[in-house]
Amino acid sequence: MYHNNSIRILTGNSHPELAQAVAERLNVPLVPVTVKKFSNSEINVKISESVRDEDVFIIQSGCSDANDNLMELLILISACRTASARRITAVIPCFPYARADKKDKSRAPITAKLVANMLTVAGCDHVITMDLHASQIQGFFDIPVDNLFSEPLMISYIKRSIPGWKDCIIVSPDAGGAKRVTAIADKLGVEFALIHRARAGKSLDSPEKMDILVGDVKDKVAILVDDMIDTGKTLTLAARTLSEKGAKSVHALVSHGLLSETNPSLIQELPIEQLVVTNTIPQKQHASSCKKLVTIDISPTIAESIRRTHNGESISLLFGEWAESGNVQVL
Repeated sequence: MYHNNSIRILTGNSHPELAQAVAERLNVPLVPVTVKKFSNSEINVKISESVRDEDVFIIQSGCSDANDNLMELLILISACRTASARRITAVIPCFPYARADKKDKSRAPITAKLVANMLTVAGCDHVITMDLHASQIQGFFDIPVDNLFSEPLMISYIKRSIPGWKDCIIVSPDAGGAKRVTAIADKLGVEFALIHRARAGKSLDSPEKMDILVGDVKDKVAILVDDMIDTGKTLTLAARTLSEKGAKSVHALVSHGLLSETNPSLIQELPIEQLVVTNTIPQKQHASSCKKLVTIDISPTIAESIRRTHNGESISLLFGEWAESGNVQVL
């Protein structure tokens, strides 16, 4: 028997394993939802229990079928709104179209802003996401946005699972990640390095190369940190550059392991000890074919953010000691 304004958790087809893990941690059953397609690919949604006057959290990640997952999320939000839910929170571990956050060339769309508008128009009251590609995306919304960080989990993993971390150097494969690596390096009390990515010649057909702009990696444990891996080209260039510059060993920690165009055998052949990703994206398929792939479970952080949001508590603790003090679960 449910009471008014209790937590109700829904999910689409993007990442049911994560939603189930979050629901179990909160000791709340998932609301039965059927999401299927008609023959013309239109999406049909059926919510099998009442959500009237409830605090609804819809967990849906921007995985490989980003367009379908986004449409499922919008329809679920709209269905809950017309079913008189008291508040609707979209929990989007990996925000879709986050890389389209600015007009970097003529006639380029700012699709992340479009997604923000669509979520708001659908009836979303609040968004919880993780490791946005660009933090300014929060400003695209006129509703509250909580951007959680995997940084505390990564710091905890480094301390517990990477030998010789006290003599490590945190490396960003591009200038855009400078703020991320300096924050981690400061908390670990170690040095950091920045890599510059450029073409060997002026022609667009020239091969790309990387040069270390800041920091010395020689005879040190190099820990590459990035927010997203998709094609794997950046990781490949960076790992080889660090190896050539004399790094003792190379580890890669990435928030969102899309790996949509990455051959698992490529990762196996790279001069890295391991590639650590979170389960904002389902990793079962990749993990089975790549022994170097390690997956960190983010369900405790997501579950705690939902609990605190529901109870009207601050979630700032999730950005620091709370996450670092807990045991990092490897899937």
